[in-house]
Amino acid sequence: MPMTLPVTALTAAICAIMLLATAIATVRARFRTQASFGDAGDAGLISSSRAHGNLAEHAPLFVILIGLLEQSNASHWPLTGLAVLFLAARAAHIIGLHQPHGPGKPPQLRALGVIGTWIAYAIAIAWTLFLVVTVNG
Repeated sequence: MPMTLPVTALTAAICAIMLLATAIATVRARFRTQASFGDAGDAGLISSSRAHGNLAEHAPLFVILIGLLEQSNASHWPLTGLAVLFLAARAAHIIGLHQPHGPGKPPQLRALGVIGTWIAYAIAIAWTLFLVVTVNG
């Protein structure tokens, strides 16, 4: 029997892989700095911790929106493209958080990751609201 929500399942699985990788990076940085709590002022630990936390803040709601859209029979390929945009943006954000940068200027990949995430969110929100209004209105 095929999986009921394959786009949602794949998106959630990739987010889980990214969360696991960022959690491991954070724990490794904690061991390196011997910081059980906080960030010890260490740039590497701050980057690892924020990469994990930021993904944990954004991924759950996006996966829920994708699931709701997929359950509503949203078009498969545009939905897949939206999920790919979100995942690529999150990967860019994670990589960007670890790139060197000047004071007051975010790394380019981090900025692209933020913008891509916001675009993916805006599309998912608009699409969901559109379906709520047109299908249930």
